Amino acid sequence: GAPGAGKGTQAPLLAQRLGLAHISTGDLFRDAIKADSPLGREAKTYMDRGALVPDDITIGMVVERLRRPDAIPGAILDGFPRNAPQADALDRALAAEDGRVVLAPYIEVPPEMLLRRLSGRWICRAHSHSYHEIFNPPAVAGICDEDGSPLYQRDDDKPDIIAARLERQLPPLHDVVEHYRRAGVLVAVDGDQPVDAVTDALLERLVAAGERG
Repeated sequence: GAPGAGKGTQAPLLAQRLGLAHISTGDLFRDAIKADSPLGREAKTYMDRGALVPDDITIGMVVERLRRPDAIPGAILDGFPRNAPQADALDRALAAEDGRVVLAPYIEVPPEMLLRRLSGRWICRAHSHSYHEIFNPPAVAGICDEDGSPLYQRDDDKPDIIAARLERQLPPLHDVVEHYRRAGVLVAVDGDQPVDAVTDALLERLVAAGERG
């Protein structure tokens, strides 16, 4: 799913309901660096200078994580792959381990709703309490419920910045969607619903697709 689609919310819920490991590449980076593993040290050299970690390192971490006992029955990858080259490389790495992507859940949300979700966040100046003008508004507009301090919007949360970010990020996502659609494993659901409804729709589609093979 795109930024703001809810994949970070749904992935752990699905993992828990399905009894699968939940694997987030962000968590993998942090754990590998903390453990001072060879891949972690290599990833850190890129992260320390603000560069993207190369795909081969990221995929190496994913495959290494998939070898752990809790992931043997299967796992849900959270927010990865992010582009078609990563999806191709992941396919090759999994095939080398006699594995494959069985299903690719996709949470579809219209771009205009993504913009509303991502650009509605406001923060209080005193203690950084977070609000959303649609999903979690303060009792009094512009004022924090907790401490009465004024709310402000970070530059990264402003609509024009969010729109530019989505313009860059959506085309690579669509390439990934098409990759898995062509592979016959894409499972798409409407993400413009309450969290519980999206979870139920995903579970229904995943179970049905799993039963078909």
